Amino acid sequence: MALIVVADDEFLLAEMLADLLEDAGHEVLTASQGEAALRLVRERRPELVITDFMMPLMTGLELAEAIRDDPAVSDIPILLVSGAQGMIARERSDLFVDVLDKPYDNRVLIDLVARLLADRHA
Repeated sequence: MALIVVADDEFLLAEMLADLLEDAGHEVLTASQGEAALRLVRERRPELVITDFMMPLMTGLELAEAIRDDPAVSDIPILLVSGAQGMIARERSDLFVDVLDKPYDNRVLIDLVARLLADRHA
């Protein structure tokens, strides 16, 4: 279906999210920090980026800013999945297409991803 980049420094959460998305038919690339995720985005040009907020070296906010500042990838939708920082991200609708608070229901996440991908192809 779609290529999705997942950026989260919590390995188990990233792997669980990747498994969930792969079970829904997507190809998933994971990165444990923002700089690695940005490299993947530039190299592979995914259809969606899902990022955590708090990560080492480059936060999810900084990752989103870097993606938006790069004309080659600036149109890629970015979904923030975060615990405590969701409020900050909600104020940055120029960066994130949506914000999902942790913990989240898996079905809600899969439905949201499907909607975001459908919107991208509409």
